[in-house]
Amino acid sequence: MSNKQESPSTVDKKAGTTERFSSAGFILAAIGSSVGLGNMWKFTYVTGQNGGGAFFLLFIACLLIVGLPVLMGELAVGRAGRGDAVISFSKLSGKKWWGALGFVSVVAAFLVMTFYSTIAGWTLHYAVQSISGALFESTDYQAVYDTFTASTAPIWWQIAIFIITGIVIAKGISSGIEKFNKIVIPGLLIILVIMLVRTLTLDGAAEGIRYFLYPDFSQLTFTSALEALGLAFFSLSLGMGAMLTYGAYVEKHQSLSAATLAVGAGDLAYALIAGLIIFPTTFTFGIAPNSGPGLVFVALPAAFAAMPFGNLFGGLFFILLAIAAITSCLALIEVPVAYLMRKYGHGRTKATVFVMIAMYVLALPVTLAAGGALSDVTFAGRNLFDWLDFVTSNIMLPLGGLFVTILVGFVWKGAGEETGMKGWWLKAWLFSMRYIAPILIVLIFLKYAGII
Repeated sequence: MSNKQESPSTVDKKAGTTERFSSAGFILAAIGSSVGLGNMWKFTYVTGQNGGGAFFLLFIACLLIVGLPVLMGELAVGRAGRGDAVISFSKLSGKKWWGALGFVSVVAAFLVMTFYSTIAGWTLHYAVQSISGALFESTDYQAVYDTFTASTAPIWWQIAIFIITGIVIAKGISSGIEKFNKIVIPGLLIILVIMLVRTLTLDGAAEGIRYFLYPDFSQLTFTSALEALGLAFFSLSLGMGAMLTYGAYVEKHQSLSAATLAVGAGDLAYALIAGLIIFPTTFTFGIAPNSGPGLVFVALPAAFAAMPFGNLFGGLFFILLAIAAITSCLALIEVPVAYLMRKYGHGRTKATVFVMIAMYVLALPVTLAAGGALSDVTFAGRNLFDWLDFVTSNIMLPLGGLFVTILVGFVWKGAGEETGMKGWWLKAWLFSMRYIAPILIVLIFLKYAGII
């Protein structure tokens, strides 16, 4: 056995940590990771199912109480560990077995991408169909949706998502992820503003705004509170190693406090604008705001069809969704890519290709299960798509977040120094990471596990 030791620079190169975000690039990439389909798609239909304004206030409270402290924790772990979730957990805990806990996040990101890419592919298809006008040739939008998902078309749109994200990831942090987000995030903002101006001029805009922003606390239940907590947690891409991995590429001079606040503000602003786009539209055209997951792909096309220049605004809306989905996909893919680069010393291109192939082996049957040939193949009442969604969202992500809070709150002694916080702010953050966040995350886990 050779006694030759690797230099720190060699080790860093294997971990992929010689790559760095610029300060602005990191903020944009982190915001891009958080403002995915969860905000425009899931946030709006869950808010609609829970009565609107009061639920939105709960979401904001949970974002502040749980989301931002855990986000700060993930960024601190990533920057101090200078690697993927596995090596960062092991290094900061001083115990190798902690790496197995970090590996939960790596697996979670891998599995989430297999079904997230399915929905992302749908958004690309709907964008093209809306702009061309083909989406509005039939008025039975449920049948349009069912026909599309049952065909082979979703396979090719999913492949398009993998190709786009794979090319960006292979180019690296500054030349790939950062450059891509610097282009698309401002573009995303422009589309958001255009859609916002259009929807606020609709006849039913005032009623939709009132529903979204004026709280009716009689609509809330204990389950609503837990759903708001879970939504706030997941909207920031927590528990899947994405923010932790991005944190590994953050320079030491970057203020983690400022970054956390910027990402949180971006996430909240996106959710606010999403609500101000969706609810005025649904109320104007008589669509129930509690239509559920089909709100975007079944209900909204009917609204766009009845709107002047509806194909244009429908196309802009689905392009918006597609951009948001792709920015989140980048973060999901980077997690296992960073792991392979560090674990096996692969170059970025080789690691990206390997991850793409491995992901697609599972992603293909997942897409076929989402309305296609495998949709009726079920186990315990769920098909493959439903099971992956359930297991990752309701079990693996809460566990990943819980492990971060335990590591930061009780095991790693340098957390406060890494964040740069002092005095009362540091004490408040550590108290949240030790006691408030873990308890609330456990409640999320118990709720979605069906125990409470």
